[in-house]
Order: sequence, then C-alpha cells, then structure tokens
Amino acid sequence: MITEFTPFASLIGGILIGLSAVMLMAFQGRVFGATGVLAGFMTPQSSSDWQWRALLLAGMVSGPLVYRIFDGEMPAIDVPVSNIALIIGGFIVGLGVTFGSGCTSGHGVCGMARLSPRSITATVTFMIFTAITVYAVRHVLGGI
Repeated sequence: MITEFTPFASLIGGILIGLSAVMLMAFQGRVFGATGVLAGFMTPQSSSDWQWRALLLAGMVSGPLVYRIFDGEMPAIDVPVSNIALIIGGFIVGLGVTFGSGCTSGHGVCGMARLSPRSITATVTFMIFTAITVYAVRHVLGGI
C-alpha cells in the first residue's frame, strides 16, 4: 500500500478548508465542524439555519465536479479496504465524534486556531491513534 505525496493539492485543500472556516465564522458566527454541520442539517432549528448548512454540504459534495472543471476528468478515488472495513471505520469514527464532542475539522482546524485546550487534547489524541492505526493495519495486519 503506497501513500501518494500531493503537496500542491494538499496546500490548496488546506487553504480552502481554512478559508471556509474563517468565512463561516465571519458570516454566520459558527465554528466549522463537519459533523456538527451535518447534524444540524438533519435536525435544523430554523429555515435559515438549514439553508447555510445545505449550501455548505452541497459545496463539500460537489468538490469532485469542480476538480473536473479544472483537470478535465474526475479525480481518481481508490479506497484500498473492504466494505466491511469501511462500515466498521465509520462506526468507530461516529463513536469518536460523539465521545470527543466534535470531529477533526471542528477541533483540528477551528479549536486549535482558538487555542482551545480541549481541542488541542482531542487533536493530539486523533493524531496518536491515527499513527497507531496506520502502523497496525499496514505492518501488523498486513493491509486489510
């Protein structure tokens, strides 16, 4: 299993995520956390609350189409794990988001920028367990 190094695409993606977080805070007074946006979309408090969430989610989903405009083809998406591994991983992420009071975008992007001790702790925890998981999957389990 090879991990590609994509510095240009990663830089552009990071800039867009940071810009969207700043814009959401500036225009809506809200912290950008993807799971919080999705949860609020599913159970909106008002129609205006639903609208900005719907637009943000539409922007997230339409990313590959924007990529196609600039590159001429859809981005290659290769998920090198089984469907059962995806389901188990999604369940584990859902548990982590619930017990960690937020996701990587909320804690890692916005919380770290606000120097929130809880977000710093959560982000360090995410990174440690990411490293452990990658090592275990690639070197102990042989790449499920």
